[in-house]
Amino acid sequence: MTTPFYPPKPRPGDRIAVVSPSGGLPGLLPLPYELGLERLRKEFGLEPVEYPATRKTDSTPRERADDLHAAFADPDVKAVIASIGGDDQITVLPLLDRELIRAHPKPFFGMSDNTNLLAHLWTSGVVGYHGASVMSELGRPGAMHPQTAESLRAALFTSGPYELRPAERWRDVDRDWADPAAFDTEPEMRPGTGWTWLNADRVVEGRSWGGCLEVLGWLLMADREIAHDLSEYDGGVLFLETSEELPSATEVYRTLRNMGERGLLRRFAALLMGRPKTWFFTHPNSPEEGARYAAEQREAVVRALREYAPDTMIVFDVDLGHTDPQLVIPYGGVVRVDGPARRITVTY
Repeated sequence: MTTPFYPPKPRPGDRIAVVSPSGGLPGLLPLPYELGLERLRKEFGLEPVEYPATRKTDSTPRERADDLHAAFADPDVKAVIASIGGDDQITVLPLLDRELIRAHPKPFFGMSDNTNLLAHLWTSGVVGYHGASVMSELGRPGAMHPQTAESLRAALFTSGPYELRPAERWRDVDRDWADPAAFDTEPEMRPGTGWTWLNADRVVEGRSWGGCLEVLGWLLMADREIAHDLSEYDGGVLFLETSEELPSATEVYRTLRNMGERGLLRRFAALLMGRPKTWFFTHPNSPEEGARYAAEQREAVVRALREYAPDTMIVFDVDLGHTDPQLVIPYGGVVRVDGPARRITVTY
């Protein structure tokens, strides 16, 4: 397995590029975006730098690729963060200059559709960071969730091990980003449920890979950013999460089944499955309906792993996806999953 390369970290006072490689939602919904920029400045001491397509709602793939190239090539910019996700970043991938990014590696933060760029960095040998987009996490109503803020701060500014912890309280119900009143108070949270472990009889340490399950399905269909030699994934830690589109348990099973048929699932020694988002404006599930959705997804994951990778250790409900809080996962970095001790440690 390739040794991961961690790009140099920024320091407070440095400039950080804010880009929109997927969608220019900052132009459509400025309230969480401006709040996220303010917190980057005041709470993290970083100076955001915007690019031509950052707030452009109808940017072309070429414009977004140009922004990424400019952000990575600028020696005064020490890190890059996505404003938010989207659904067509896969069209930007063929336009990226891999050698330019390799020559100027920087910590990149993003999730959801940014799985595309994170996978691109992985195949380029560069560690990225899954999590903490400007609008969703930094622009959270009330204040950043303390666990999100702590994880992001550690990933941005420090190197070395960082132990993840189950959320004491969490949420997946969103507010209307167009309503100024939505940002005045803390969102309603639910009691944490801890993690659920299967096959937790060993310690696994390996390089991570994964991200948003739906986006990985698209990459597999397009045959992009997947290692040609699948042994590159041997002994690694797979981490997956599902989006606000709330894919059905059947779809989750089929995507995992197809990964199994390709020979991918059995390569990984452990799977961290993100707590599923169970509510969205288009699917306003009750708590009971949401619990049923989560249980059905878990059953689909267990079924696929039982069929294709029965010995893989699985940890469910890790806060690494579209729910709140969101823990940053080093994409391509080292993750240690200690089954007997029930501990997960990432290396930032």
